[in-house]
Amino acid sequence: MSESDNGLDEIAADLGQRLKDRGETVAVAESSSGGLISAALLRVPGASKYYLGGAVVYTGKARMVLMDLPREAVAGMRSASEPYALLLARTARERFGATWGISETGAAGPTGNGYGDAAGHTCIAVSGPTEFAITLETGESDRAANMEAFTAAALEALRRAVAE
Repeated sequence: MSESDNGLDEIAADLGQRLKDRGETVAVAESSSGGLISAALLRVPGASKYYLGGAVVYTGKARMVLMDLPREAVAGMRSASEPYALLLARTARERFGATWGISETGAAGPTGNGYGDAAGHTCIAVSGPTEFAITLETGESDRAANMEAFTAAALEALRRAVAE
């Protein structure tokens, strides 16, 4: 990652230090960010003190295999939605025994997804002592830029939750 990566290194370093200081841990379930959330967290020296693991849950098959979420668990739920993001964050937290679970699910681009969401749409959720979900719309079709924006928003969401 470089300086142009929306300050990801700085955000992740601050977040990592906060997690270490508090003795807390995190697990990640991400989709459209393609592993960038995990990569940002792991770039911080000492990440093994707070990062327990993660998965890129990019397809329905990945959801079943990596998160052990059968079709019945997500029946009637759109994959790029706040309820689905919350389910992923909760599942990551529970499966890894982490203090925090964070998830991201959306459409990086250059086109939207099969659910009518435009490129640049994502839902991010945090599950732990505080729990919430947010929706981000970048309005951009640039896949790489959206992936970085989704990652920055996810890290900021977790940083906000950890600060509460």
